[in-house]
Amino acid sequence: MFEKLANVFRIPDLRKRILFTLAMLAVYRLGGHIPTPGINADKLSQFFEQNRGSFLGFVDLFSGGQLRRLTIFALGIMPYITASIILQLLTVVYEPLAKLQKEGELGRKKITQWTRYLTVILSALQSFGIAFSLTKGNQDFVLTPGPGFILMTMLTLTTGSAFIMWLGEQITERGVGNGMSLLIFAGIVVGLPRGVADLYDKVRTNAWGAFTPVAIAMLLAVMIVIVAFIVYVERSERRIPVQYAKRVVGRKVMGGQSTHLPLRVNAGGVMPVIFASSILTLPQTVGYGLRDNRYFGKMIHALGWGEPLYTCLYAIGIIFFAYFYVSIVFNPSEVADNMRKYGGFIPGIRPGKRTSDFINEVLTRITLVGALYLIIISFIPEWMITGIHLNHLPWWLGGSVFEKLPTWVTNGLGVSFYFGGTSLLIVVGVAMDTVTQIEAQLIMRHYDGFTPRSGRLRGRRW
Repeated sequence: MFEKLANVFRIPDLRKRILFTLAMLAVYRLGGHIPTPGINADKLSQFFEQNRGSFLGFVDLFSGGQLRRLTIFALGIMPYITASIILQLLTVVYEPLAKLQKEGELGRKKITQWTRYLTVILSALQSFGIAFSLTKGNQDFVLTPGPGFILMTMLTLTTGSAFIMWLGEQITERGVGNGMSLLIFAGIVVGLPRGVADLYDKVRTNAWGAFTPVAIAMLLAVMIVIVAFIVYVERSERRIPVQYAKRVVGRKVMGGQSTHLPLRVNAGGVMPVIFASSILTLPQTVGYGLRDNRYFGKMIHALGWGEPLYTCLYAIGIIFFAYFYVSIVFNPSEVADNMRKYGGFIPGIRPGKRTSDFINEVLTRITLVGALYLIIISFIPEWMITGIHLNHLPWWLGGSVFEKLPTWVTNGLGVSFYFGGTSLLIVVGVAMDTVTQIEAQLIMRHYDGFTPRSGRLRGRRW
């Protein structure tokens, strides 16, 4: 293993990419310690500590703990992700945008430019919602409340979000891995020591009484099982056999070999979870100051973390974005046409449209399995932290019946979500994708990869 790690730094281009990525992540973490002007950081941190098992704690997870201190990078990467979702959805329903996407590199650059503009607009809206919420009430979060503080907060947070967007694009272009995913990964990993310290405090103070040692052991066992389950599903794929007919090209006989078409069970990776959570995060952060409003208060409360409506919309969002993301990255018709062009066919299936329909049918089934897997993994932290508030349902939906459920079902265990499913899914998924990209660079340059199956590519012998 150490020899394989040394091979990474023997390749000048790969070494530069890795060092550049680490430097950009260091800049991102440095900005996480610069507070927004006019904020009482101690009061705000205490408030987040009291509400860490709520929606605020979940949002703080994706910002790497920067929202609780309201640093200049407090908005994180969520505005950019939300803007990307909106533009990708518009390419489906808005024909001129769909044509622009098909124009190749020029069209993609134009869409990327619009995504940046929309990111700035969403960042301004979210920063206004945060600044307006902090000035309300008697919590003393703001040292000098007023219009000046709101404008300064909007300018600071919007600029920070735009700089994070630039960092992510630079990592994607000049570094290793997906820049946006790596920024979220860095934010979560930084919070892991705090999660370990929280567990240590629970053991030291015997927080759950005589059940504390058993609960800690069960929590660690569940974490290990979840990691193993994530790795297993992320590596799982449905292999469709493909046979290539023999062709005579000049004096050579080409083809006549059997291979397979690999379809990943979770082709979207962590993106459906991030997309769905970012969509549900937007109304909460913008309207957090209106949670006590008599007109919007009930709706914002119903979209709170752990509420049945939020849980239902979260599950539907994950399923939708799982199919939506797969439809963007994989085109069955194009794959079928390429197979027919090179004399390939699936045994028992006619080339052309029948092959496309067969691939689409298989992809539909395994994508549903992948979406259900994401739902299970994503709901684990929610149920462990805050439970599922079925007792908040109206009486005509049986809300009074669920009052008899145990409190750990409706109110959760209050454990740290750093050991939950969403954070582990993002950490494991991004780490596997990054290692795969580094491994591909090694194999391309005739080095062994990290995994036993990577093998070695031999150079051409003269």
